[in-house]
Amino acid sequence: MKEIMDALQIIPRSFISLVILFLVTKWIGKKQVSELSLFDYVIGISIGNFAAEMTINMDAPFIHGILAVFVFGLVAYLVSKFTMKSIILRRVLIGTPTIVVDKGKILIDNLRKTKYDIHDFLEQCRVSGTFDVSEIEYAIVEANGKLSILPKAENKPVTPKDMKLKVNPSVLVANVMVDGKMMDHALEAMHKTEPWLKQELKIKGYQTYENILLVTLDHNEKITVYEKNEKKEAPDILE
Repeated sequence: MKEIMDALQIIPRSFISLVILFLVTKWIGKKQVSELSLFDYVIGISIGNFAAEMTINMDAPFIHGILAVFVFGLVAYLVSKFTMKSIILRRVLIGTPTIVVDKGKILIDNLRKTKYDIHDFLEQCRVSGTFDVSEIEYAIVEANGKLSILPKAENKPVTPKDMKLKVNPSVLVANVMVDGKMMDHALEAMHKTEPWLKQELKIKGYQTYENILLVTLDHNEKITVYEKNEKKEAPDILE
């Protein structure tokens, strides 16, 4: 019976812990989620551990866990403020970028300093959209571990500005169908209706939507359809 009562107590404790964790994370800022430095990572793990502990540990006072979460959240908040004003503190707590490719040459010692091996480096190059290392002029491992790449001049994409072309400004598109399902709010925002979209898709040859992954619509009423393509084998050339 005691085990059942303890189990039932976990339910409200879980909800309270989740709310507190969300509020503290939101207070710290979006950087905590999207651009973790080493310090942010340690703080995030600690706060998560405190939240889990105060949820399932019935012997520990619940208020102690709440206090620990808020203290660590306050430390993270203060550090983010102070590092904006002190470059020295930022270097110590957040870190500094490290050049790992200089004028096309891979600096192996700097790679080792960042705890990257060549496989990590190649993977991050691919993630950044660079599949040929010879196209890289400079590469920098940022303080949060991400790789930034500056391609060689001859490999930079040509822009309309380079060609002195006049182009229309970029506009956002609406996702009006996702995985075969109509997105009513997106259609309403574009001042369109579901029957209108169905008619346009029918004109494009789509009678059913099971094979549609995504449909986008821009302000010029341009509709783009992305189908669910069957899986195809890729060449096994990566390590």
